[in-house]
Amino acid sequence: MNAAAPTRRQLLRGMAAGGFVLAVGLAGGQLAVAGDEAHAAAFAPDAFIRIGTDGKTTMIMPQVEMGQGIYTTLAMLIAEELDVDLATVTLAEAPPSDALYGNPIFKVQMTGGSTSVRAYFLPMRKAGAAARAMLVQAAAARWSVDPASCTTENGQVHHTASGRSIGYGAVAAAAARLKPPAEPVLKDPKAFRLVGKPHHRLDTPHKVDGSLQYGIDAMPEGVKFATLCASPVLGGKVAHVDDSQAKALPGVRQIIVLDDIVAVVGDHMWAAKQGLDALAITWNDGANAAVSTETLWQGLQAAAAQPGVTAKPGTAVDATAADVISARYEIPMLAHAPMEPMNCTVHVKPGACELWVGTQVSTMAQRIAAKVLGLAPEAVTVNNHLIGGGFGRRLEVDMVEKAVRVAQRVDGPVKIVWTREEDIQKAMYRSVYGSWMAARIDKGMPVALSHKVVGPAVIARFLPPAFTGGIDIDAIDAAAETPYVLPDLTVSYVRHEPVGVQTCFWRGVGPNNNVFSTESFVDLLANKAGKDPLDYRRSLTDPKGRARHVLDLAAEKAGWGTPLPARSGRGICLQFAFGSYLATIAEVAVADDGTVRVQRVVTAVDCGVTVNPDGVISQIQGGHVFGLSAVLHQQITLEKGRVQQSNFHDYRVLRIDEMPQIEVHLVPSAEAPGGIGEPGTVSVQPAVANAVYAATGVQLTRMPIDPTLIARKA
Repeated sequence: MNAAAPTRRQLLRGMAAGGFVLAVGLAGGQLAVAGDEAHAAAFAPDAFIRIGTDGKTTMIMPQVEMGQGIYTTLAMLIAEELDVDLATVTLAEAPPSDALYGNPIFKVQMTGGSTSVRAYFLPMRKAGAAARAMLVQAAAARWSVDPASCTTENGQVHHTASGRSIGYGAVAAAAARLKPPAEPVLKDPKAFRLVGKPHHRLDTPHKVDGSLQYGIDAMPEGVKFATLCASPVLGGKVAHVDDSQAKALPGVRQIIVLDDIVAVVGDHMWAAKQGLDALAITWNDGANAAVSTETLWQGLQAAAAQPGVTAKPGTAVDATAADVISARYEIPMLAHAPMEPMNCTVHVKPGACELWVGTQVSTMAQRIAAKVLGLAPEAVTVNNHLIGGGFGRRLEVDMVEKAVRVAQRVDGPVKIVWTREEDIQKAMYRSVYGSWMAARIDKGMPVALSHKVVGPAVIARFLPPAFTGGIDIDAIDAAAETPYVLPDLTVSYVRHEPVGVQTCFWRGVGPNNNVFSTESFVDLLANKAGKDPLDYRRSLTDPKGRARHVLDLAAEKAGWGTPLPARSGRGICLQFAFGSYLATIAEVAVADDGTVRVQRVVTAVDCGVTVNPDGVISQIQGGHVFGLSAVLHQQITLEKGRVQQSNFHDYRVLRIDEMPQIEVHLVPSAEAPGGIGEPGTVSVQPAVANAVYAATGVQLTRMPIDPTLIARKA
């Protein structure tokens, strides 16, 4: 795959014919340019599969790999139906194209929302099956036999009756002249050789030996380095810059002052950082200089007084009535803090631009760069790399916009890298959210339940066609549809955009708020009814349903009901979100000073058909760690418009000595695949909060856990 990049004319001609793809992906452990001419792809039946006359198979990945294992999963789906050995396959990253590589759920080229398997389970299988059918037809025609008498295995077509076999490469050119079947016949799941069986990640060896390149590793010839600083207050502008000391530092080459950002360009990152630190910058804070965490909570509370838009109609519950139990639950602002710092390498040329970046939305990155430069999107080349942590942060293209604005003023390519402090303090955040819950009770059970969700409409900005009727479909996710059989459920939504904060998606998105509030409220109702939280949930679920099954399985594996020491407790989260059912039981111990130690987490998962069981288990484990960091430690706070946290010392992630024992149990299922990248983050938070409730009798209604609220009083 180490070949020269095709010309723009070749690219356009080839894409129009459906027989050429420019992609950046894994190739011999390196990220390299791949085109059909690079591996003699005689057979290109669709946008995803390329087979050369040498029999080598390249699969074009429409979703970006960012640690979730999607390269392996999608490759397994294609290889299963195509009948090729996964060990021989080369993977390549798709170029920007909503038309060819748009996520079937979102209709744009986007990796997020735990949709990759849900969106591509059938398309990838159909692509593999159609290609296999064409290769079989070509081989059968060569042998003058009925295609139905042929079989395939490991990249070969076999005719058992005559004992003949032929490799895919030998019939690739002939197959390319055939018409793909409109409805290819898919394998019976009983015949699966790959799907449903554990498989090692295809990208792991390259990560282990260090040869795999992320966006931050891009080093085009002649590249300079830059880092930047934006106003500490959202909307603030540059008033004055004293650059006298910075200019004197060795390695500092250029100081760029824009209206809202200042950047320093140097021979290397250290020179750029030292130069930026030496600048004396005066800012005009603007209108948001008085914003604080308290004003954010006050704004949320005021918004909750509005009636909201009905997302699920039912009987409204009067929270002041005698037979009603009510509560309010809130979650804080959070940063993403991916381990790979935000970065974007840009080379602005006359009439063109080239990007090296890791992004979850490559077409959006292409378009924003084109907009800044006044170019057609086709004039912007995007080399998309694997991502060292996204969590929703790299669904945004603000870093591309800023990087291109800086690069406009630099001669040659420049790599712009955000420091950890710059990204945490001046980023886009998961907003504060709130849920106002009320249930009318009869004999301890809810006969009517109202759930009012208050928070921003990120979807309205990010994907406007999905915002209809004043409803943010993400904000009400897991509120309008729960795992419970409720006789009367009302859900309403109040759109509230917090002042002075840029909001965006954060791993777990809307269900983070709604599952935390719903599951905490169910525990409150169980407590008021004097019932065991497990028994109470069982009484609210379909005895034969998937929710009940994961609930019972998790309870069995966790040893629910067995004795625990004093100030220890178990808590449950039962959720249906992202198309998957999860039951998580957390076990905690609470010290006298209120410090919470999570000792064990047991999760049962029914995510429908499981493509790679190892991948599912890894995602649940990783999601739990991500969620535990949030429930135990994390929040972003504001004072005078400025974020108070700056790095991992005060924006804590879970540390090794805090790691609990995690057990994940998968439920075999033939149901349609559900999402798995985010559910584990969601479920662990209410499970831990409910465990604290069981251990101390204190229900925490705002995250993260505040030890002072649960400290044993003298």
